[in-house]
Amino acid sequence: MRITTSLNYATDPTAAAAQAQQLEAAGVDRIWIPEAYGFDAVSLLGFLAASTDTVELASGILNTYSRTPALLAQTAAGLDALSGGRFVLGLGASGPQVIEGFHGMPYTMPLTRMKEIVTICRMAWRREPLVHDGRVFTLPLPPDRGTGLGKALKIINHPVRSDIPIYIAALGQKSVEETAATTEGWLPFLVYPERMDRVWGDAVRAGLARRDPDLGDFDIVAGGLVAIGDDAAQYRDHARPMAALYIGGMGARGKNFYNDVCRDYGFADEAIAVQDAYLDGRREDAMAALPDELIQNTTLCGDEAYIVDRLAAYREAGVTSLNVNPVGGDPAQVLGRLRELAEHA
Repeated sequence: MRITTSLNYATDPTAAAAQAQQLEAAGVDRIWIPEAYGFDAVSLLGFLAASTDTVELASGILNTYSRTPALLAQTAAGLDALSGGRFVLGLGASGPQVIEGFHGMPYTMPLTRMKEIVTICRMAWRREPLVHDGRVFTLPLPPDRGTGLGKALKIINHPVRSDIPIYIAALGQKSVEETAATTEGWLPFLVYPERMDRVWGDAVRAGLARRDPDLGDFDIVAGGLVAIGDDAAQYRDHARPMAALYIGGMGARGKNFYNDVCRDYGFADEAIAVQDAYLDGRREDAMAALPDELIQNTTLCGDEAYIVDRLAAYREAGVTSLNVNPVGGDPAQVLGRLRELAEHA
């Protein structure tokens, strides 16, 4: 089981590079850099590419609305070259609040857009002329939609790899199925291992049934906060602010993907209470309304015996890469110990 982690939106690149080097030395396999509506992820990824040697570097995630498919392909190829073939392209559709509010783009056809972007990126990395006639993207742009001077071009540089791994943050059934069928990995959110199958099992199996064997094994990336020690259970509540934000505030009533997942896990009443409180501005009440069972089972905070049990639950659920954020201790030491437990469990 691979061990991966995320670095927060960094304002001090030197500190971020030092932390990445410590995580690399501790045996962390991959570092994800988020973006959302903070600093862009690409700048820091480029800086870390020059500051590290072996750890994989991943966007976690770049949204599929604010950059064109060709720019996403160029960016991934550039970061892969800077890192010597260590880059992973994490993509996601984000949500209407960010896409329409922050980027001013209509949030339309997210699944179709994602499918076409994956196709175009892979064409670019193979250095094929970008010719695509889709429902969202048409390359080159036809004369009736532009100047008529558009030309099918291929990327100038020779990418280090023509098969840069693509991971997708997906929650909906159709999106998860397509992710399992066509990409290297999946980034679900707020994973309760024992209830993953009831929510996404059918979608994953349907996708794997039509998966191209050349893609290799399907990597499922999940985890949460991690703290290891006799008093580590106290750190579970550190997950409440983020869980309340997503379940309660990332979207409107009736249009919140994370709230839907909470309901699907069997916490329908609690999901409604969290959302009502959060949208009413009562964030403390929203955090308190989160069920203890959900918080406990979407984190890895406890003594070593407890951590070993949770690792087994994640493996049983099909998780192949743990993406964890250490709390309650030196991050490199916590993740180094987690790696040891994972290797011997």
